[in-house]
Amino acid sequence: MAGRIVVSFVLAWVVLVSPGWAAEKGGAQPVVPEYRIGPGDVLSIEVWKDAALSRLVTVLPDGKISFPLIGELTAGDRTVAELKKEIESKISRYVPDSPLTVEVRQMNSLHVYVLGRVNAPGRFVLTSNVTVLQALAIAGGPNAFANKSQIRILRQEGGKTTRSPAFDYDEVTAGKHLEMNVLLERGDVIYVP
Repeated sequence: MAGRIVVSFVLAWVVLVSPGWAAEKGGAQPVVPEYRIGPGDVLSIEVWKDAALSRLVTVLPDGKISFPLIGELTAGDRTVAELKKEIESKISRYVPDSPLTVEVRQMNSLHVYVLGRVNAPGRFVLTSNVTVLQALAIAGGPNAFANKSQIRILRQEGGKTTRSPAFDYDEVTAGKHLEMNVLLERGDVIYVP
């Protein structure tokens, strides 16, 4: 019996979050923002046929990296394409017409916090975009004492902390008010009272 409940929950979960399902039902596809580099991310920067310039760099807490011939660059809160373009323009004086590759090798900056009455609260490092419901699942879900209708998301925006309207866990899992199940951003805090 317990196995059937788990399978039913998993099937219900797949139906709720499947992007194809939303399109079939006429719902809008969620817009996934382009990844922005953050502190702690490990980047691979390779200059074709130049092993001396190819290297792995870690983004410092202030968002900067250091690269030979160029010095310090701001990588934090930029896309890979933006960073690549800047490195190419600055390095072209020393290494003209040399293809450059920039990629994120390890994402260490994409994390969220789930606090309060969940089964496994803590800081979670993510490797992909995650919705509120998915983050709650990672944290083991609300515990028996949680007020599941008053879950809040706290977010840093422009140096200030903003608080979301109440997220109602039972309504979202029942397929109602799915617009509350937003994609989380780096550093978001989910609080379950």
